[in-house]
Amino acid sequence: MGEPGPSPLTAHEANLSVAQARAAIAERLRPIEGRETVPTALALGRVLADDVISPIDVPAHDNSAMDGYAFAGAALRADAPLELRAIGSVMAGAPLSQAVAAGQCVRIMTGAVMPAGTDTVVPLELCRVDEQAAGARVHIGPGTLTAGENLRRRGEDLSRGCAALAAGRLLKPSDLGLIASLGIASVPVKRRLRVAVFSTGDEIAALGQPLAPGCVYDSNRFSLMAALQRLGMEVIDLGLVRDDPEALQAAVQQAIAQADVLLTSGGVSAGDADHTRAVLGRVGEVAFWKVAMRPGRPFAFGPLYAGDARRPSKTAWLFALPGNPVAALVTFYVFAREALLTLAGASPQPLPVLQARSTVAIRKRPGRTEFQRARVSPAADGTWQVQTTGSQGAGILRSMSEANALLVLRHDQGSVAAGEAVDVWLFDGLV
Repeated sequence: MGEPGPSPLTAHEANLSVAQARAAIAERLRPIEGRETVPTALALGRVLADDVISPIDVPAHDNSAMDGYAFAGAALRADAPLELRAIGSVMAGAPLSQAVAAGQCVRIMTGAVMPAGTDTVVPLELCRVDEQAAGARVHIGPGTLTAGENLRRRGEDLSRGCAALAAGRLLKPSDLGLIASLGIASVPVKRRLRVAVFSTGDEIAALGQPLAPGCVYDSNRFSLMAALQRLGMEVIDLGLVRDDPEALQAAVQQAIAQADVLLTSGGVSAGDADHTRAVLGRVGEVAFWKVAMRPGRPFAFGPLYAGDARRPSKTAWLFALPGNPVAALVTFYVFAREALLTLAGASPQPLPVLQARSTVAIRKRPGRTEFQRARVSPAADGTWQVQTTGSQGAGILRSMSEANALLVLRHDQGSVAAGEAVDVWLFDGLV
């Protein structure tokens, strides 16, 4: 969880760039302890706890990469044709026991073990075959191929004892296929990171209930829980919490006891009338930041303690996001996503940044990072283009739902002209 102690930033308001805030968070975090072994079939999205070491050579034998005829490539000549006599055939999973002598070849299928005496395969479409009573004659033209072509060597993919996958990897479908190809039935993984989520505010209404004047339905909790599930986290839903100091304190203490992380939205702005800031300040060393970004200026981060802060019985990390629905999601992607993966023991890679041409001019002043909801699509010339999805107000969640990317305008960047290249984060890389 990292060492408790003073936050790298003091607990009063700090004005930071996005890069400074991300760096301050990354400096504090260490992966959680705890692991388990799960069946390979159930390991999708889990964090690998140890390197996967290959117990076998992959492939286990020299084998053919093509359907064709296998023979000894030393007989090939660049200036003369080659004629070979086929003496049999070999199928995948049924190796040929006899050796192939000079002047001979065998019909072979893709993946079949190369017989002794062969090291080259001529594809069917590159040779001519004459069927005769005494056996087929295979004719290969001069310069058709060189010795060793279309052969997959034993251990070419993986050698016995080599690392197939490194610890810290967030396992993908292809990873599970690779593990299965090694005959490994179960894998060691990190335990899931436990993240508690609750919503606060007397204006927040539960789903399915009548909406009173001045109230809004609780959308942030559901967006955030879904984002956490996509990251493979164990979500602890603490529901709606009244805007009351005692209720808030009880919910925070429950989160510390049950979870590694508490994720909240709202209540961290200096102008908020609720009690979240005061409660968080009493149970931890929380830094309240004003981040130079849009949307999502207010943000809070730091350790929360159960017991004495000098000798805490339990520690959890707080990520307190702004309350506006879009701002909550954007700050989750910008600050919490990579941090949570780090805590979970993963080795998160930097998000790929795509360059696309803006279809419209965008006004922007230097000095803050802006994240605009946008749609990326192919242009007529085959390049990528991007356009915003209407109004960019921090409370307009529909424009986030209609988007497939965030258009990122960097801290020092100014206004963008139509046709100018801009950075985008594709949602498929985020969620």
